[in-house]
Amino acid sequence: MKIYQVDAFTDKPFTGNPAGVCVLPAAKDDAWMQDVAREMNLAEIAFLMKQTDGFNLRWFTPTVEVELCGHATLASAHILWEIGRLPLAAPARFHSLSGLLTAVRKGNEIELDFPATPDEPEAMPAGLAEALGATPTYFGRSRFDCVAEVASEDILKNLRPDFARVKALPARGLMVTSRASTPGFDFVSRFFGPAVGIDEDPVTGSAHCCLGPYWSKRLRKTEMVAYQASARGGVVGVSVQGDRVRLSGRAVTVLVADLVVA
Repeated sequence: MKIYQVDAFTDKPFTGNPAGVCVLPAAKDDAWMQDVAREMNLAEIAFLMKQTDGFNLRWFTPTVEVELCGHATLASAHILWEIGRLPLAAPARFHSLSGLLTAVRKGNEIELDFPATPDEPEAMPAGLAEALGATPTYFGRSRFDCVAEVASEDILKNLRPDFARVKALPARGLMVTSRASTPGFDFVSRFFGPAVGIDEDPVTGSAHCCLGPYWSKRLRKTEMVAYQASARGGVVGVSVQGDRVRLSGRAVTVLVADLVVA
């Protein structure tokens, strides 16, 4: 059985967000998939299983299964086209815990069609400023995560979070965002997910299902370009279409391995 490692939301190896992709020849149980994810120790491993109308898709971090993952979905579509499991002109259809997700090729990029997960404002939790090392100007919560806006891109890039405090938040993770000051980008973000075993995620596609609607209202735009300012960094095209968000980016395969213990 092959396992592929793909750097997503980038066209340069060793940048963007690495994801594992495993196309299963037969069904495997949850414990086996969790063991493989723990062994690979990547932010997510995507497990694909062919079905009549597309592929069943599940995502595992080294510690838990998650309900929605953007970069590993982008990586999955990239691999299906690259190894010939789908014709290049055919859309990829994924049946997941978040419903039907699709991916299409658009030139050199892959576009994902995901559900929007807009946030609702909430009172700022006690100790949040101390957890981040900066005082947010806004705090809210989406279906999966908390979101905090800070006053500038410089503040965002210089955050040194206390991950133990961030982990205590009752959510999958914490998105921190600001308007972009770097030319060519509309907004920037970072994502901290110690509760799911990821202190800082390099590029979080699913977070942009919330950040897209968030910044669309504030910037009065539906088409945006976002930068996730992690150490690896990555670029996400964001298009807000009602209750859906289209995320676009590139991907590059960096590793093909044989799983010899199955």
